[in-house]
Amino acid sequence: MAVTGAAYVAPPKATLPTDATTAWNAAFTDIGWISDDGITESNSSDSTEIKGWQGGATVRKVISSSEMTFKLTAIETSKTVLELYHKGSKVVTTSGKSVLAVKAPGPDRRTFGFDVIDGTSHIRIVIPDGEVTETGDITYKGDEALSYELTITAYPGADGTVAIKYSDDPAWGSTPAP
Repeated sequence: MAVTGAAYVAPPKATLPTDATTAWNAAFTDIGWISDDGITESNSSDSTEIKGWQGGATVRKVISSSEMTFKLTAIETSKTVLELYHKGSKVVTTSGKSVLAVKAPGPDRRTFGFDVIDGTSHIRIVIPDGEVTETGDITYKGDEALSYELTITAYPGADGTVAIKYSDDPAWGSTPAP
């Protein structure tokens, strides 16, 4: 059970953490409050079955595509959240007044990170190359908080790594007894 945590974003190629507990590099900005649904990690893949001529049995499956995504709902309206939700748009503040000119979305790859705290266990997930690829609807309603549903797709690096996970939990490095 993940009790609490935080979500962060930084420019592409920001200096990445190397463990679960060291402070995040100054380039990372805390996204702010996340709904009580937390952060959902999803892994999906498509495969192609190769059938044997003799009897038509499946003799092998080849993974033809795979994807790792992280979904969260920000419940704080901030410059960071608005610019993530409206890809390619920037909040400009002049004389204490802010304006967001919403543009048609374009590519906006960034570095993302998540801290997940469960009791005394700390898990850190780093996405070196990611992008908000889906957004949910914004509902302006009297009895609901403004919320911004974001789905982040993790892209593979040159070595195929889409995310890095660190933990300070000693159980991660132990081998179960036979």
